[in-house]
Amino acid sequence: MFAAGVVAAFLFIHPGQAQDSRLSGLHMNHVGIVAKHWQSTLDFYIKTLGFREAFTFKDKDGNVTTSYLQISKNDFLEIIRPTAQSTPGVNHVGIWVDDIKSTVAKLRQKGVKVEDIRVGNSKAPLTNFVDPNGVRIELLEYPAESWQKQAMDSWR
Repeated sequence: MFAAGVVAAFLFIHPGQAQDSRLSGLHMNHVGIVAKHWQSTLDFYIKTLGFREAFTFKDKDGNVTTSYLQISKNDFLEIIRPTAQSTPGVNHVGIWVDDIKSTVAKLRQKGVKVEDIRVGNSKAPLTNFVDPNGVRIELLEYPAESWQKQAMDSWR
């Protein structure tokens, strides 16, 4: 009876097919927040919580616009300097993907409106889409030359 059940399960249940539509190779990586008060926000996360500044983005005049703070080897907090157009608080959720082209193709097959892939300031290919709640999701792939991958590889 047991053997018949195993054979029936093998013939009629196809776990590979059930998982084909599921996205794989996704890793929670960072949350981007717009700081209400730039310096006190950096001081809180760096001095109080002990996160390290992994790298920064600067504008054409050399002013820091974004600080990437490293929480652990693969986890970051992206602190964005406020502008007149920005609202303080959570700006986006960053998800690290193993294969950005494949992930974008699968999302588009599911009807998700995903922006075209581009290379960001950190040399990481990235794209964006919005979830049903209006939360921006940023997908990134980390090749060896990306600043995130370099920070992760240098983590001690």
